[in-house]
Amino acid sequence: MPFREINSKMVEATVSPGQKMFSQRGAMLAYKGEVSFTPNIQGGQGGIMSMIGRRVANEATPLMTVEVPQGLNDQGGAPTATVLFGHGGHHIQVINLQGDTLYVEADRLLAFDGSLQQGTMFMGSQGGVMGMVRGQVTGQGLFTTTLKGHGAVAVMAHGGVIELPITPQRPVHVDPQAYVAHHGDVRNKLSTALGWRDMVGRGSGEAFQLELSGNGSVYVQASEEKL
Repeated sequence: MPFREINSKMVEATVSPGQKMFSQRGAMLAYKGEVSFTPNIQGGQGGIMSMIGRRVANEATPLMTVEVPQGLNDQGGAPTATVLFGHGGHHIQVINLQGDTLYVEADRLLAFDGSLQQGTMFMGSQGGVMGMVRGQVTGQGLFTTTLKGHGAVAVMAHGGVIELPITPQRPVHVDPQAYVAHHGDVRNKLSTALGWRDMVGRGSGEAFQLELSGNGSVYVQASEEKL
């Protein structure tokens, strides 16, 4: 279910009978055709146990299921509907997955294909204590959302987004506050850039960096502001 970019802050999705997608509640701007919008009581990502973990950490993001009701094609031909999405005037970046996994903060998700396998990863599983510190520094908290498979994802950011390729020969270092998401076979760790200039108050203030290595891409926003 590819998204059609209307402009930098709005995307349009085509939904057919038998298809399903998820979106953040309140993200629907307009639609054409017969579409149902149902609150997703399981939290979308990872089912009920994932929802409980996020609720305990106060990191749950409400989602809704978007689909075309069955049995509406008696006149012949499969009816389709179009839905226009946007939220808070944020910049929207469409990411197409080709069987790999996207790691993204839940509240950055605008809408995504229902065919994608959803999960939740505890930040402590990547780097132990430093993985948890990374989550707090980036604003992701203790959990991050994973989406895996073939399909499209629309994520939100501030001030536009650039995609930076990651290769084994050329790892990428990112300001944690500018990090949006990454996908592929990527390892990430939090490192400190604290030096003598920071000790005397003359440094840039970038005391922490995210180092991403492997094969994939990272998406970086043109702002250090969180959603």
